[in-house]
Order: sequence, then structure tokens, then C-alpha cells
Amino acid sequence: MTDITTESSSSANGTNLVEVKNLSAGYAGVAVIRGVNIHVGKGEVVALLGPNGAGKTTTLLTTSGLLKALEGSVTVLGEPSNFSAPHKTARLGLAHVPEDRSLFFGLTVQENLRLGLRGKRSEQAAGYESALDLLPALRPLMNRRAGLLSGGEQQMLAMARALVSNPKVLLVDEMSLGLAPIIVERLLPIVRNIANETGAGVLIVEQHVHLALEVADRAYVMSHGEIVLEGAAEELKQRQDLLEASYLGGELDEETV
Repeated sequence: MTDITTESSSSANGTNLVEVKNLSAGYAGVAVIRGVNIHVGKGEVVALLGPNGAGKTTTLLTTSGLLKALEGSVTVLGEPSNFSAPHKTARLGLAHVPEDRSLFFGLTVQENLRLGLRGKRSEQAAGYESALDLLPALRPLMNRRAGLLSGGEQQMLAMARALVSNPKVLLVDEMSLGLAPIIVERLLPIVRNIANETGAGVLIVEQHVHLALEVADRAYVMSHGEIVLEGAAEELKQRQDLLEASYLGGELDEETV
């Protein structure tokens, strides 16, 4: 793996909210990802990039407990996840926004949000209001059924439903899927705002590389199930040669790093 991360571009405060170490996972006993190492710090946005089929979604599914690992470990807020069921991982403080959004289209926006509530009643109320403060465009839509929302509104609802549980770690898988680029440009900065306002660590899988690097602090690039490149977002934006090589599956020349 090629690492162009400088000393100053690691986790800003040295506190990792989630750590993925030597993770291997797959389906029917066949590994799709191998030896994956990722960490996300408090208030940090980390992008997981790579071509289709690279293993990005599998990495998120395993991190959130939706898929059992073959090898490796995941630690959330210092506690081993043991690849538990998603509701147990959620208790550790992790929330996952899947690429299909998994909304209940027959329910209203308000009803979908209530499905994400956890904890004491006072905590639920605080989480509910905090999510709407971060995504205020949903407030006038509370009584509208999710199936009648636009694609961008549905994505905001999926994110808000995850946020009402006051997560410390937020995983967002392909939030731009099926959306027009102009909508993506409006949505991705919300991820940055979530990290800034709540202190949550955010790991996003995103196909729009340059937009993702605009909001991320750091990024990892996957190819063929492995991390092949990592570094500070600002540095990666200046190294199009490395990004292109990693996406195309080419050899990364250590002398050019």
C-alpha cells in the first residue's frame, strides 16, 4: 500500500473512534476484502474510495456488524464489536446509512425518524432535534410519505434517521447513488457539517472522488479488496497520477510518492 499521509494529516486529535485492523471478509467463506486497516478520529471525515467491486461496501457492512469477518477486528469507542448484530453495534455508538437508504416508503418522514430513536426519552428528544437542525430541509416535510420524496430528500431522511440516535461514528455508503451531480454538491457538505457540529467520526463511501475529497480530512483508496493508497485529502487532490493509477489497478511507483 502507498501512504502519502504526513505526520500532520493523521487523526487531528489522536483519538480514534473506530479502528479496523487486518480485516478480511467476504461471502460463502470467500474473502472479498483482505487485510484492511482503517481508522476514523473524532470530528473527522474519512473517504473510502475506489472503483466498483473494490470492496468498499463489504468493508462498511463488516464494520457495522451486518457481515461477519473472516479475520481481523473492529473497535468502536475502544470496545471490540466482535462483529455483533447491528443493533448491538449501534449500542456502541455506530450508525450506518446503507446505499439503498432502507427507508419505509409507506411511512411519513416523522415516522421514519422515530424508528431510529434509541436511549432515554430525554436523549431521544435531543437526538431528534439535533438531526433536524443539521438537516432543516426535512422540517416542512414531516407529514409527507417517504415514497413521495425526491432522491435528495430521501437521502437526507436516511441520514437524519441515523443521526437521531446520537451516533459517535457514522458510516455513509454511496450517498450520491442515483442523484444528479448538482444534488450531490449540496448533500456532501452536510457530512462535513455533521462532523464539525457533533464531533462524530464519519466514514463515507463515495463514487464522486473529487467532491468527496473536498469534504474529507483523509482518504483511503481500495482496489481488488485491498487498501492500495491512503493520505490526507489535500495531498491526494494534488496527486492525480496516484489516484488514477490506483483506480486503474496499475502499479504505484514508490519513487513518485
